Amino acid sequence: NNSCTLSFLLVFFVLILFRRAFSINSFSSTESLTISSNRTLVSPGNVFELGFFRTTSSSRWYLGIWYKKLSNRTYVWVANRDSPLSNAVGTLKISNMNLVLLDHSNKSVWSTNQTRGNERSPVVAELLANGNFVIRFSNNNDASGFLWQSFDFPTDTLLPEMKLGYDLKKGLNRFLTSWRNSDDPSSGEISYKLDTQRGLPEFYLLQSGLQVHRSGPWNGVRFSGIPEDQKLNYMVYNFTENSEEVAYTFRMTNNSIYSRLKLSSEGFLERLTWTPTSIAWNLFWSSPVDTRCDVYMTCGPNAYCDLNTSPVCNCIQGFKPLNVQQWDLRDGSSGCIRRTRLSCSGDGFTRMRRMKLPETTKAIVDRSIGVKECEKRCLSDCNCTAFANADIRNRGTGCVIWTGELEDIRTYFAEGQDLYVRLAPTY
Repeated sequence: NNSCTLSFLLVFFVLILFRRAFSINSFSSTESLTISSNRTLVSPGNVFELGFFRTTSSSRWYLGIWYKKLSNRTYVWVANRDSPLSNAVGTLKISNMNLVLLDHSNKSVWSTNQTRGNERSPVVAELLANGNFVIRFSNNNDASGFLWQSFDFPTDTLLPEMKLGYDLKKGLNRFLTSWRNSDDPSSGEISYKLDTQRGLPEFYLLQSGLQVHRSGPWNGVRFSGIPEDQKLNYMVYNFTENSEEVAYTFRMTNNSIYSRLKLSSEGFLERLTWTPTSIAWNLFWSSPVDTRCDVYMTCGPNAYCDLNTSPVCNCIQGFKPLNVQQWDLRDGSSGCIRRTRLSCSGDGFTRMRRMKLPETTKAIVDRSIGVKECEKRCLSDCNCTAFANADIRNRGTGCVIWTGELEDIRTYFAEGQDLYVRLAPTY
């Protein structure tokens, strides 16, 4: 009998050791994480770790997620970025099916304020393999049943499988907001968000709420204003637009490579990649690329920006500067006006190659027709000022029609697409 007890104790101890050796990725409503216990959650696959941290020069504490294996600590999510813990006392626990972060005086500084009631089924908080921190019923593993997920509340980083943009069912717009500076995770001045109030959805880089750069509309392959985002063989991009969501996402086909989009406090959207042989993150591209043509509305209406010309602002063929004096001083912000008014019959088009399509505020989109039909439709509408393909795949499909001024356009050296601008018969 003694040997039986002994072997049971042995098994029990081995299990406890195993539990220590195998990192835990979840906790239940009877457990908690504290700063003093130093305990963290580690995602299955060992890529991500969730726990408390301090930035180098600060005594404030945050709950966050970072890459576990990288010696250079890289944070991808911060829960209480704008309400840090003032000292090294903090507890994360589950209360009424919500996560709550308590400070030294047991006051809540951050919580997932889901209004779901006190259902009988027990809930767990879990860090998933892809870095998503979720609350779910312990008996429901299905993603559609998550009570709350960190992926819905991004900080400054977009990870593979996260979505940037609107979840129309939840009424949620997921956007990035930069850190205040490289050592302060609180919300900075820079944000990157999807605007769907327009004909074609586009992302805008905002500084203190003002538009600084426009991604250009999605053209079936990438955002037309981010030409560097080429197809990489270990990454798949997707932009979905339907009645449930309008969102951008990407995923990795090679799990040994890490890649993320980060909105830097300096005002750049950056694609950073890490391979097993890397010693630092590789900056693949950053946007905006140049300080002239990528700046929102550098050249005013009906003008386009071209880095090959001096000055960089040019009137579209058939247009002339609105304010010649300003134009002569190399300030193209007032833009251009038509030399000859449209007559609405007998008008033609000038084809502009390798363009970033104009801002799509007043654009009309029809994905069912091609470029020939598109031209006809534009000619039959006296307000139509330009048209282009909505999608560059299969030699171009779909139709975008602009009415009114053409704004924030530029040329590219190799990328971009054809834009057809309407002109009077004798312009």
